[in-house]
Formats: sequence, structure tokens, C-alpha cells
Amino acid sequence: MIDYIKIEGPIENIIYNNEENGYTVFSIYSEEYGEIFSEAEIVCVGYIPNLNIGENVILTGTVVNHSTYGKQFKVETYEKSIPKTEKGIEKYLASGAIKGIGQKTAERIVAKFGLQTLEIIEKSPEKLAQIKGISVKKAMDIGEIFAEQEGLRQTMIFLQEYGISPVFAMKIYKHFKDNTIRIIQTNPYRLADELFGVGFKLADDIAEKIGIEKDSEYRIKAGIKYVLNKTANSAGNVYLPEKVLLEYSKNLLEVDEDLLKPNLFNLQMERQICIEKTDTENIIFLNSYYYAESYVAKKILELSKNTTKYNKNYDLWISNIEKENNITLASNQKKAIKEAMINGVLVITGGPGTGKTTTINSIISMLKNEGYEIELCAPTGRAAKRMSEATGLEAQTIHRLLGINFLSDDKKRQTFEKDENMPIEADVVIVDECSMIDILLMSGLLKAIANGTRLILVGDIDQLPSVGAGNVLKDIINSECIQVVRLNEIFRQARESAIVMNAHRINNGEYPILNEVNKDFFFLRRDKMEEVNNTIVELITKRLPKFLNITDLKAIQVLSPMKKSPIGVESLNNILQKAINPPSKDKDEKEFRNIIFREGDKVMQIKNNYNMVWRIIKDNQYIDEGTGIFNGDEGIINKIDNKNEYIEVIFDDCKHIKYDFTQLDELNLSYAITIHKAQGSEYKAIIIPIHSGVPMLLTRNLLYTGVTRAKELAVIVGIQETLNKMVDNNREINRYTYLKNRIINLSQFI
Repeated sequence: MIDYIKIEGPIENIIYNNEENGYTVFSIYSEEYGEIFSEAEIVCVGYIPNLNIGENVILTGTVVNHSTYGKQFKVETYEKSIPKTEKGIEKYLASGAIKGIGQKTAERIVAKFGLQTLEIIEKSPEKLAQIKGISVKKAMDIGEIFAEQEGLRQTMIFLQEYGISPVFAMKIYKHFKDNTIRIIQTNPYRLADELFGVGFKLADDIAEKIGIEKDSEYRIKAGIKYVLNKTANSAGNVYLPEKVLLEYSKNLLEVDEDLLKPNLFNLQMERQICIEKTDTENIIFLNSYYYAESYVAKKILELSKNTTKYNKNYDLWISNIEKENNITLASNQKKAIKEAMINGVLVITGGPGTGKTTTINSIISMLKNEGYEIELCAPTGRAAKRMSEATGLEAQTIHRLLGINFLSDDKKRQTFEKDENMPIEADVVIVDECSMIDILLMSGLLKAIANGTRLILVGDIDQLPSVGAGNVLKDIINSECIQVVRLNEIFRQARESAIVMNAHRINNGEYPILNEVNKDFFFLRRDKMEEVNNTIVELITKRLPKFLNITDLKAIQVLSPMKKSPIGVESLNNILQKAINPPSKDKDEKEFRNIIFREGDKVMQIKNNYNMVWRIIKDNQYIDEGTGIFNGDEGIINKIDNKNEYIEVIFDDCKHIKYDFTQLDELNLSYAITIHKAQGSEYKAIIIPIHSGVPMLLTRNLLYTGVTRAKELAVIVGIQETLNKMVDNNREINRYTYLKNRIINLSQFI
């Protein structure tokens, strides 16, 4: 059990301060615990904003032993109090805490007012004008600054009482300023609405402590929005049927359904949700998803109407492309090329080995001959990199192509620089890996595509849908209102790959052929989960590096169908970290929420952060900088600085990013990742553990998506009966989306 101690004393020195999050290294004077720390001046670390030399503080925390800096006091909670001596007051004023007061002025003020100095500044600041060199205006300014600091101090103490960490408390105060206490006492649910990272449950805990009733209108409306948000983020739903929403909300809030319906109406009147009537039911959207889906349906139809007459001898051009590249195109590839030259919007879909890349390169060749300006993009950095390598042209992430803007420092209010008023300057936009695009991103992309610009969407309809809400590619294809070409012929060279052939067998509901000689697809039977894990470690550390003749372990990726379980991502990451990157006296590490991050670890960004600063550094030379790191980006921990509390990660393309320790919830170890997280990526070799689990996690398209991430080798470890069950399980988790219906309904009018 951790022993907490309380230390009180004046602040002697501020060694380091991070103004953004309030993390501070400082020292205080306290003789009481001098024996523990070997001296009366104690070095303290913690998240305490706006500290000033001379302030008296009461700290609660633990003694920690830093490997470099020795014993320190780690602060968990704190209180500030005004200095209690004239010397302390003078030191506080001279520290720069109040702009306009230096050492000499501080001495004169304290000499005049003594122990009443701070009371004078707070209640009668005009009296400071009695001091030589202080005008009435300056005196009032000093009083105003002191009052602001007092407001922050009181707010931080208030928030601590409700279990809010200093980091979040600082974020809350910056947003609401001196209104913080009043707003939280009235409606703490505004925290969940307006601040990124503060969820409904934290706001609900505060509300309960404050004494807000369970049937409060504020609580019910916040709970309804929480349910809509949660199911969008966790299940990909764009809307919920009214019956489903009421059931979820009733269970969450523990209130009668009669209280929920009036608040649905109120939320609609306040324009926070949209309620749409279909032939059979009411369906309910958060505004952002409703408007995004409506916009996508309208814009995709408008773009599709920009057709070009077939007035060229495209057959001759296609024949020339075949001769120049010594290839023979399938009939549907030729059809795709022609349709790309005619249609305002074209969707090209197909599985592995069906020639999507060759088709795109042929389309690009013809477009260039026509003098078209082309932009290439994909949802993730890895997918964009693959697109660049396949085409020989620059491809960007969709986010980078659009540019990122913020209406404030709140990440919830991300917008794009490119939109209807400043569209992408291109004649044709080609987008790869479109199965990964969610409804909000597709809306942002379409807003930046001017009418008359051609749009080509490429993707595999049979892969998993996007992590975010929506099922955009499938809905567009299934609407049958947009021109679609399906590539379904597997080329001879691709047929030589067991990865490709087994992927198609899996997709068609047939069991894969296992362990053929001289092939690239293997199954290793292991009946016990412990045996599965041991085999994976052996494969990564010994067998596969030798078999593939590689030293870069990033080329081998473990893909698990699930997070929890002995063969899930969380367990495997711990096991693989110990095997691949064990503890070392030469490697610093940081524990955060039961995850140990260590220098040299393979890590993944697990949420979009549009304003994270990156710098490209190659051979110790600064090349470029920008902002934005995205869900699924992978890198290696280069440095852990425990003194300054940050981790530096180097991502693809030599992007260096520093993560403050408060941001470590955005990172996870990635020796093993879920198959869902691997979408858009390709690895030299993949290993998939398959043993047992709930049917909803062991599906055909999950297995298909995992297998198709392998470039040279796929290895499945586990139980063949479970593998076969996955092939048999063609269950798709239905998402509540209305895009297909909107496109169909609008097509009658556009």
C-alpha cells in the first residue's frame, strides 16, 4: 500500500514549468521531512499550474526515487495559501507573479503595508498608488491580475474536490475561465459537451457529488447524446432507431422512458440532434452525422452527373498502354479505364490480385495524356505511401490533402482548410482504400471537390468497414446509382500466391488450403493458448527473420482478432515486449495505465490528433514540420525523458513527435494490433492467432481482411476448427447508416 505524506512550506525555486499542462518541477522548504530527503529544500514534481516563488503550499503525495535525480516528492493533491510572513510576501511579489511588480517595488509595498499587503491588493488596490512609482491605473491593473490568480486558485481547489486531475482542471479553467465554478455547479454536463477528453461518466460523477438529481433535464439530454456518440465511435452507427436509443438511454440513466421522450424533442428544438421519419420508424442522429450523410449523398450525385461524351478511340489508347507496359488487361480493367474517362464519379472495387494497381496506373497514364491535373490520396499514411510506391506519383493522406484548421484549441472542432470556398486544385482526385473512409471524412473530402472535378474511388467492398461511423463505400456501391466496376479476374502471377488464392477462397466461403510446399501461407496447429503465444514469440524472434532474411522486426506484424483474451492484443504486447525489447539499464521507460513504454518499443497512435506538432529530421538535419498524427500511424520510441516528462516517437518518413506524459493515452504498444487497426497497411509477414472467442469477433471478413495485409508470408497459429468456423461465419455486424437510402431517394431529383 502506498504511504501518502503531507508537506507544507514556501516555494523556494521553480526549476521547470510547462505552461500548457501545468507540469512543474519546484522546490519547497520544509524541515519536517528533511531526514527523508537529506535536506530541508525538497524537490517536488506534479501538475500544479501558476505556481510562484514565495507562495505557501500544502502538498499531499509520495516519495519517489528518480534514477537520475534522486529522491523527489510526487504531488498528488495541493492547496495554495498566501505567504504568512513579510519576507514571504515580498518574495512572492518579487517573483514576477504579478506583472508590473519587481524587487524594489515589492520591497516598498511590503514596507508600507506589512502583513496586510495582499489584503490591500485584493480589496483596495487603489491604495497602492500611495507608493512612489505606482500610478492609479497601474495599481488597479495589479489588483485585477491578483484577482485573476485568486480565481484560478479557487477553481483548482474546487475541481480537486471532485476528483478532477490538475491536468483536466487546467483545461477546464482555460475554457470556462472565472465562470468555471458557476457553470459546473449549474450544469456539469457542459464539460462533456464542450471539452475533448471529458466524457459523460466523469461529468455524471461530478453531478452526483454536487447533488444534481437523476431526472435533471441537463443529465437526461447529456445521456442521450452520450449514447449516440458512444455507439457511433464503438459500433460505427450514424444513427439509432428511436426504440434502440430509448432502451440504451434508459439503462444508462436509470430513469423512466416517459422522461426521455420530451427531452428528445427538446434536443431537436435546440438543434443538437435530428429526428427523421422513415416509413417504419423514427431514426435519430447527432447533427454532425446527419448533415455529413445528407451532404455526401447530395454531392456524390452532383459530381456523378458531370459526364463526358465518349468521343475518343480509347480502345486504341488501351492497346498502346498494354504494348508499352507488356501487359494484358482483363475486360473489366479495360471497362474501368473507359468509365474513368467518361464518368464524374467512378468506383473501382476488387480483391487482392485482381489488378487494381495496374488499372489505376493505366487510368493515370490516359489522364496525363489528356493533360489532366491529378491528386492521389488515401485515408492513412501507410496506405498513401503504398499508393505512391505503386504509381510513382506523390500520394497524400486525405487529411493532409485537405489541411487542418481549428475553430479553437478544442479537438472536437476540427475543420479543413479546403472546402467549397477553397477547393482542391485538380481535375481528377483518385482515392485508394475507400473502405476505411468514415462518413465525416467523406463529407470533408467532398466539400473540397469542386463540381466538374472527376472523382475515382478505389477499394475492396469485402474488407472491414471504417473504424469511424458509417459504411461509406458499401453504401455508395449498393445504392446502384453510381457507376461501379468490379474487378473479379485473378491474374496468373497472383494465382501463384497462396495468400491471394486463400483470401479469395475465404471470401467465397471456402476453407483455405494449408501448408502447400513452396507457398506463402502456413497454418501451425497449437491447441493451448500458451502454446500459441510461445510459437508467436519463436516465429518473430527466430524463425521468420531467418526464413525471410530480414532484421527489421517492423516487417513482421501480429494481427489478433480481439483485444482481450490470452491471445488478444493486450496480452500479446506484454509477452512480445519482454521477448523483443526487454528491460535494460541503458533504456529509460515510463509506466502509464498499466502499460510500460520503453525506448525501442514499437508503438501506434490510437486516435486522431490534428494539432500534434511533428518535425521531419533526417541525418540530424531539420527538413520540414507540420501538424497532425492519425489513428493507426506506427513508430518507434526514440527517447523517454522522465525529467521533462515526454516521450519522443519516430514515425514513418522520419517524423519526430514529442508526447507529453499526459498524452500517453494516445499511444499503445503495437507488437500486436487488432486486424481492424491494420486496415490500409501491408506487412512483409503477418501472424494471426486463432483459438477461441465470441462469434461476433470471429467472422469471415475479419479473417479476409487480416490475410490480405500480408505481402510475402501469412502464418496462422491456433486451432483449425476455429479457422473453419470463421470462414463459415458470414455474419456482418449491421451498422445503422442511411446513406444508401439517401442516395436512392435523391437520385430522383438530381
